[in-house]
Amino acid sequence: MSDDRRLRRIRNIGIMAHIDAGKTTTTERVLYYTGKVHRLGEVDEGTATMDWMQQEKERGITITSAAITCQWKKHQINIIDTPGHVDFTVEVERSLRVLDGAVAVFCAVGGVEPQSETVWRQADHYHIPRISFVNKLDRIGADFFNVVEMIKNRLGSNPLIIQIPAGGEDQFRGVIDLVDMKFLYFKDETLGAEFESLPIPDEYREQADHYREQLIETLSEFEDTILENYLEGNEIDADQIINAIRKATLNVSVTPVLCGSALKNKGIQPLLDAIVNFLPSPLDIPPIEGVNPKTKRAEVRKANDEEFACALAFKVAADPYVDRLIYTRVYSGVLKLGQGIYNANTQKHERIGRILKMSSNKREDLKEARSGEIVALSGLRNTFTGDTLCDFKHQIVLESMEFPEPVVSIAIEPKTKADQDRLSGSLQKLADEDPTFTVKIDEETGQTIISGMGELHLDILVDRLTREFKVQANVGKPQVAYKESVTSTGRGQGKFLKQIAGKNQFAEVTLEVAPNEAGKGLKFENLVLPDTIPKQFIYPVEQGVKEAMYGGVLMGYPVTDIIVRLVGGTFDEQTSTELAFKIAATMAFRDAAKNANPILMEPIMQVEVTVPEEFLGEVVNFLNAKRAKISHIEARQHLQVVTATVPLSEMFGYTTTLRSLTQGRATHSMQFLHYEPLPAERMEQMFAGNYQFN
Repeated sequence: MSDDRRLRRIRNIGIMAHIDAGKTTTTERVLYYTGKVHRLGEVDEGTATMDWMQQEKERGITITSAAITCQWKKHQINIIDTPGHVDFTVEVERSLRVLDGAVAVFCAVGGVEPQSETVWRQADHYHIPRISFVNKLDRIGADFFNVVEMIKNRLGSNPLIIQIPAGGEDQFRGVIDLVDMKFLYFKDETLGAEFESLPIPDEYREQADHYREQLIETLSEFEDTILENYLEGNEIDADQIINAIRKATLNVSVTPVLCGSALKNKGIQPLLDAIVNFLPSPLDIPPIEGVNPKTKRAEVRKANDEEFACALAFKVAADPYVDRLIYTRVYSGVLKLGQGIYNANTQKHERIGRILKMSSNKREDLKEARSGEIVALSGLRNTFTGDTLCDFKHQIVLESMEFPEPVVSIAIEPKTKADQDRLSGSLQKLADEDPTFTVKIDEETGQTIISGMGELHLDILVDRLTREFKVQANVGKPQVAYKESVTSTGRGQGKFLKQIAGKNQFAEVTLEVAPNEAGKGLKFENLVLPDTIPKQFIYPVEQGVKEAMYGGVLMGYPVTDIIVRLVGGTFDEQTSTELAFKIAATMAFRDAAKNANPILMEPIMQVEVTVPEEFLGEVVNFLNAKRAKISHIEARQHLQVVTATVPLSEMFGYTTTLRSLTQGRATHSMQFLHYEPLPAERMEQMFAGNYQFN
């Protein structure tokens, strides 16, 4: 098979959704109908192929993105099933970075929920074509057309309805295909593996004609031949419609919307057809762009085996059998077993020990990985998430990935001396896997502090320490990951004069600190002339500032969103060293920050609570007592949805209280929004040492 023909039959896709939308169940049905598995896996029973971790089976949620390959109508579909919980957003981010297309799964009852919005925005960022699958149409309260409106209004998308449901809730019978104008009836006795294409029942004919007309009208905006046939009243065949849908989808001009019920085995085969027909192959996406780290010139790599090798490491996983797996998307060229490869980010030469095709947690050895494929590599010791692997003689660095900072921390300490020896190594392996998980030692207490994206995130990681790495540890209560910043401009000086190893070391630095825009982090500016401080000492000054920012001047929290200007200093040709300037800069920064009215910053979360009408008052009152700012309340069928922003420090234990207030009938989701200054009275309480988490 020619290289182009092979690539045209590859689909690299992700399945993404809010938690409990039925994403993993949909993936399980895809694997069953493509013949990848021979019995249906169920999330609730802990038998789902893609949820292979013990923690996933016990909790019924997806924690880590799992990759698997299946075949449908002579096409190879590489699927990554991503988590739906906000604490594991990083798994979605790095998966979308390397995927060509995506399937967004929406619950027909819940519609577009907060995490649905988050992953949709991530897909927008990478300009990923996607199709939507409205799931759970058999559930009470299911409303297909309401979900379509939410996709349009909440996500700012252009939904293109290509299927409508035949019936709803317990009367959901099948799917009406608006392309072929047929009623698809899925046979329960074969678990949906067999279905019939029947004439549209009379009761749905008028509705089907209406939405078919809408489909043709929308497509006529993107395809001239359809516009001509439509205006002339000519019949438009299915192939023309499919080609037009594909063209508009690849341009991210429309999002085809399909429907069904994965749990009841209805609508999955047409979804597979849509993946093949509408989502891009590696040849349909623009060639990957990067920069040559030596020349700083732009570089381009096309999806072709004959091109120079270029691949992106998008995930690191600690594997009990092969130690360290690097999940990799091969954009161009061929990676071969035993081949030397260059890491353009770490500037290290690596050698490929094994090439593995992953099927969830199962693996198959390969001799090579060709362009367009997603594989796992072992034997790479100095490769991390976001690194580019390439040919040493033809180097390229692809755009790196940015990850949110942790917002919750806990202290952890080993129970025994044997655990102590294993703890640091195990934590390092987990930190290698997860860029949103950080480990640091508190200088004052000597405690090991681990930080993550939420209570569930840290709970899972501690559980993995115990089960996978056999480390027994005592764990503290979750604490908010506060930050520090400044509100005005302050100037400070640092002077270092000391004898080290019999040699005098001298440096003097003057810094000015000012507030930066929210979310912008550090901006360092050098305003001195070379005769004041030579060029070789500027970088050590900046490094000294960055080190000092790790522990702020108020309560030792990291400093963020500041501008630091180097405005003066003194050096001596005989005694000035890089180390001296680094230490002097640290001293100057602390002095300047104290003079710039430092403040504490707290993480603010966006919370969405879905609650029955009769409990709305209790929920609103409770949120108001938690310093929440309620942005809006909207009706969604028989429920009320409250959207608010609230400090994270007020939300510990909130789930239990919410259940108590609503007799277990309310649900909520929460995601990080931004940092805001801590109110003055709360700062006073923290300094007095009597501030309690509620």
